[in-house]
Amino acid sequence: MSGHFPLAAARAPLAAFAAMGVLWGTFAAVLPDLKTMLGVDEAQLGLLLFVTPLAAVAAMLLAPAFGARMGRLALPAGVLAMVAAFTLPGHAAALWLFPLAMMACGAATGLTDVLMNARVTAIENDRGIHLMNLCHAGYSFGYAAGALGTGVLRSADWAPGEVMATMALAGAALSLLTWERAGAIGALARPPAGGGHLGLLPVIGGGIVLVAFLTENAAENWSALHIEVTLGGSPAEGALGPATLALTMGVARLVGQGFAARVPPVRLLVAGATLAAAGALVAAAATSPAMAYAGFIVMGLGASVIAPTAFSLVGRLASPAMRARAVARATLFGYFGYFFGPPMLGFIAGAFGLRAAFVVAAGVLLTVLVLAPLAVRVRAAAA
Repeated sequence: MSGHFPLAAARAPLAAFAAMGVLWGTFAAVLPDLKTMLGVDEAQLGLLLFVTPLAAVAAMLLAPAFGARMGRLALPAGVLAMVAAFTLPGHAAALWLFPLAMMACGAATGLTDVLMNARVTAIENDRGIHLMNLCHAGYSFGYAAGALGTGVLRSADWAPGEVMATMALAGAALSLLTWERAGAIGALARPPAGGGHLGLLPVIGGGIVLVAFLTENAAENWSALHIEVTLGGSPAEGALGPATLALTMGVARLVGQGFAARVPPVRLLVAGATLAAAGALVAAAATSPAMAYAGFIVMGLGASVIAPTAFSLVGRLASPAMRARAVARATLFGYFGYFFGPPMLGFIAGAFGLRAAFVVAAGVLLTVLVLAPLAVRVRAAAA
């Protein structure tokens, strides 16, 4: 495999990451219109989004068994379910329908994320190549494409339902690339009693992923509102907020594809978290959309390395028999941040304003400075 570009090896999970990015980028950029459609404020919107992680966590707990049973069909099925779910929120104008639609989005996303991260880890360790940054870059570029495409459609006065259904077609096209002849994800099934313990590694690694997802997804979801509501930007300028953050992260992850293999992971995690926190503070203090974009660029540069580095670390340090389940467990912990981040920042924004929400995001990022060295100590103790 050394003589081939890793894109071919990563095709199926990379397509899944990109599809997820398109769908969530669309959601983030259309969020101001969804808020208007529902007639709620930031705090109420945060409460409506709060049901999403409940379905996500339930689906993630079931994902290893689903993956083991479905074999090579698991990842394509997860992506198609996600595409179908994201057509729903734009049509759920009634308050009681919207949480149900978001639960469907959360469940399908949680299922797919466990499967695609486990698949990447399996390919990395089977072929001895680093793919996690590349695949996460696919998510970022997909996210940016979804946000920018949504900005164009919103500027043309498309309704939220029309926007989300149209962008879901792009996700459906990407789902066709997730099929693999040998795409079954090994080591997902639960071992017999006494057959091995995951230990603290996926807990600490998942804690780092949690921080990354919490701040990354919260920033992506609320950046459009920050630019439009706090700074008085247009819908097109608002869509550029999440797109700028995602594009920066995508480029940084591509550049870091080889860089990550040469830099000690703890040093990379600490530097990334510090830089991302600085960017969040710039976004919080912004007096214009341009200044907010600058903050998102700095935040994206730092945040880009956190989740991929943590996932790769868990996969590399876990035993082969436990690897897929360790990554699945780390993904589960991480998704508490992915889904609880936007509602949490929504509550903070409703009480203290969107600027305060980005200050809190900066503080959360700095906890990586404690978690990263702790992961090394756990590794040393287990050696």
